Amino acid sequence: MFHRINEDLATAQREDPAARSKFEVAILYSGLHAIWAHRVAHWLWSRPCGRFPARFLSQFARFWTGIEIHPGATIGRRFFIDHGMGVVIGETAIVGDDVLIYHQVTLGGRARGRFKRHPTIGDRVLIGAGAKVVGDIVIGNDAKIGSNALVVKDVEPGAVVVGIPSNVRRGDVIA
Repeated sequence: MFHRINEDLATAQREDPAARSKFEVAILYSGLHAIWAHRVAHWLWSRPCGRFPARFLSQFARFWTGIEIHPGATIGRRFFIDHGMGVVIGETAIVGDDVLIYHQVTLGGRARGRFKRHPTIGDRVLIGAGAKVVGDIVIGNDAKIGSNALVVKDVEPGAVVVGIPSNVRRGDVIA
């Protein structure tokens, strides 16, 4: 557990040039607080009679941090939410390792029902501020989603997508 906490702190320092110390990150970074609360809520979610406590904890974390992560979502290692206000991650979302997202990002659904309805995000993906990634789609490893993009179709590994609706852009620039 302490190794994982230290890994989270190191990830925040690596991803955010404004992070001055692990102490500062541990005390002040709401994205990290939301991730830590999600880990406990996700553990509760998978236990008998744990759904209500998991949802209660996730709603408390949403109130406290402004970041809503459903306890059913699966989140990988070294996930970092920078300036996290307004982030929403739905129940059936799967987020890989080393993913970085910014404020106002939604990993949401487009349908109702008890099936996979949220996106799967690969490893080492960057999702810019305000982007909306919706539906049961797959974002490939090393992809970059531009700020305010609306992504409703699968994205190939390494692609850069921008716009509403999003389009693949050649090169490594996020508009």
